[in-house]
Amino acid sequence: MSSESREIVVTSALPYANGPIHIGHMLEYVQTDIWARFQKLRGHDCIYVCADDAHGTPIMLRAQAEGVTPEQLIERMHQEHLRDFSDFGVAFDNYYSTHSEENRFFSEYIYTQLREAGHIRRRVISQAYDPKAEMFLPDRFIKGDCPNCGSGGQYGDNCENCGATYASTDLKNPVSVVSGETPIEKDSEQYFFKLEDFEDMLKAWFAAGHVQTEIANKMNEWLDEGLLDWDISRNAPYWGFEIPDAPGKYFYVWLDAPIGYMASFKNWCETTGHDFDHYWNRDSETELVQFVGKDIARFHTMFWPAMLHGAGFRKPSAVHCHGFLTVDGQKMSKSRGTFIMARTYLEHLNPEYLRYYFAAKLGPGIDDIDLNLEDFTTRVNSDLVGKLVNIASRCAGFINKRFDGKLAPRLSNETLNQQYLEAADAIADYYENREFGKAMRDIMALADKANQYIDEKQPWVTIKDESRRQEVQEVCSAGLNRFRQLVILLKPVLPQLAQQAEAFLKVEDLKWADLGDNLLDHAINRFQPLMTRIEPVFIERVIEATKKDLASEQKIQQGQSDSPHEAIAAEINYDDFAKLDFRVARIVGAKRVEKSDKLLQLTLDIGSETRNVFAGIAGAYQPEELEGKLTVMIANLAPRKMRFGVSEGMVLAAGGGDTELYILNPDAGAKPGMRVS
Repeated sequence: MSSESREIVVTSALPYANGPIHIGHMLEYVQTDIWARFQKLRGHDCIYVCADDAHGTPIMLRAQAEGVTPEQLIERMHQEHLRDFSDFGVAFDNYYSTHSEENRFFSEYIYTQLREAGHIRRRVISQAYDPKAEMFLPDRFIKGDCPNCGSGGQYGDNCENCGATYASTDLKNPVSVVSGETPIEKDSEQYFFKLEDFEDMLKAWFAAGHVQTEIANKMNEWLDEGLLDWDISRNAPYWGFEIPDAPGKYFYVWLDAPIGYMASFKNWCETTGHDFDHYWNRDSETELVQFVGKDIARFHTMFWPAMLHGAGFRKPSAVHCHGFLTVDGQKMSKSRGTFIMARTYLEHLNPEYLRYYFAAKLGPGIDDIDLNLEDFTTRVNSDLVGKLVNIASRCAGFINKRFDGKLAPRLSNETLNQQYLEAADAIADYYENREFGKAMRDIMALADKANQYIDEKQPWVTIKDESRRQEVQEVCSAGLNRFRQLVILLKPVLPQLAQQAEAFLKVEDLKWADLGDNLLDHAINRFQPLMTRIEPVFIERVIEATKKDLASEQKIQQGQSDSPHEAIAAEINYDDFAKLDFRVARIVGAKRVEKSDKLLQLTLDIGSETRNVFAGIAGAYQPEELEGKLTVMIANLAPRKMRFGVSEGMVLAAGGGDTELYILNPDAGAKPGMRVS
């Protein structure tokens, strides 16, 4: 790698402003942040920009569900996203929004340049339309039965059961997610980007090594099949930028989203006085390095470079794709509590634990990364606490107590120092090539050497011999100097620990170039614990908190709200409904549940037998006023074991959000055990 200073613009994919950040998202931002921090640590001019992806139908509909404007929603999400990123140590030089005047300008400019060069065409196509909501439906807003395998509840673009892809018009029994209506087909004129015009350019770009081999091979398959036009317009109502000279037509979110990289960088330039064209003109000698997930590789390695090239801008120097995050070997699960929001994690665990674990697992390919929670606990406790921090902890005690916090004026053995310096070049190459896992392995091997050195010298024994005091000071000073080198090597991964270590060692902002220096005859501060062990209870708390957090988020995502007048839930078929056995029940006993503010324990007579049921209706009733009342229960619900006992069914009640729940009362003529239909 060249030692000359480089000028690099770095980006991560834009998080969607439709919901909170989860740890699956964080994988990419941590990966990008580590790479960008490494470049800065090496002295390069590296600018890391990102933005919220703030347009599209889902944002419009979520804002409606929450009773706010899209502007209010995306502003709130912007603040939440930025807070989560900041607390995870992700250091953007600029974090912006695609709903900005800079993004509007570049979107219109790029579109106009493409249109004038003949790369845009218009044609009439048939699309799914919701007659009740009076809107054209994106594929993901239509559900139905897969035309290939027949599985129900599949989206309008692909089947999650058999993997088939299809047009939304091919779905069987399609239903609009927005209103529950059956979509109709309606003709509409749309605008298309002629991607085929850039076939030769894309082939050459892939061949030049700007993307990973796996991605290039996949993109070349599409090239071989022949490139289709890309639909870049959407009809009103749509939340986004209106297309110039096309009233009622809006840029598809995937057109203006990547342009958000340019908009964010332009905003940074306006703030700092840098020259935008120096970085983005077609002949620029700067670097544009982008990190994205493999699921959006097509947009970033075909559409995006073609748009840039057609409009006269530079193409990316590299687009690095990564895999997905699994937890304990499976997709993140809401029911198991492993669909963990960034904020939930932050409330219980040190973010640098996860940064280190991601780094230890990441390589340059597109394989999925697994967060094994047991391995996570073991590795953090072993590597960060047991190896890295342990060096500083065991050496600082002697220096602080026996030598007035002063390091030795010389080190008797420089062999270990030389081993560290020799390993640093390989570690730098690993960082540069995104082989973070190999870098972490080598760094921890160096930490092992330092701990072995201290074990061999046994300062806790030597200190008892007054004539060997100087030896103890030199051994512990050597240990702390190796700790300092490890901190530099890990600084891209553990920026907060590095900052604490710099304060402890009383040194300025450490750089990669400082690796060859030693702190001699130097005063340090008293050591404070830098990290603590992860106990299993912390992981359990994260999982339990995740299960609670997601209940309200799921309601919003499904178009519901916390209002008493909630939106209608997603449609079910009649066969599913017919499986429920509703029975009239008489409440023959009711009492409060100890240590619960919401639950009452009910004894229900359903004619042939009595049932024990726990119901969350304590906010609306005193137990005694319920006895003798009729209600309706689901009698064939599987028994559910609760902390207070077993609940043998469910009573029907009305309410919403945190409001009180009221049981349903059949007419007085109903008798216990009658079936409700």
